[in-house]
Amino acid sequence: MAEPTNQTGRTEKTGSAKGPGRILVAVYGVLALAATGRSILQIVEYFDRAPLAYVLSALAAVIYIVATVGMARGDRTSTRVALVACTVELIGVLVVGAMSYAVPDAFPDKTVWSHFGSGYGYVPLVLPVLGIWWLRTARRSAG
Repeated sequence: MAEPTNQTGRTEKTGSAKGPGRILVAVYGVLALAATGRSILQIVEYFDRAPLAYVLSALAAVIYIVATVGMARGDRTSTRVALVACTVELIGVLVVGAMSYAVPDAFPDKTVWSHFGSGYGYVPLVLPVLGIWWLRTARRSAG
């Protein structure tokens, strides 16, 4: 299905990258860079210590990148992709956070989602909730 277009022929935006959405895009962008850098270092230097934890850290980085791009683009399809990314992110933070307490040997070093994102000031726990809320609000106001 084609994206709705305005009078100039451009794809209509949902507003996900406007107002408070700009702050979310910026925070997601910073977290994407931080998670990417940390996961690359962990995989290259310490992979044998905790392979599962470091692969999950890299997955988190990819999810942050997808959410950032989706929110920044702001068209209907990108917003839907960002919403899925934020939902997967929230599930990941909750599952990995719980597992890092239940099976601490699997998470000997902090990762983005371990201990519910405590190494990042719990931003990974709060951010997907805000992202989901904002994307749904922006979608409703655009509809």
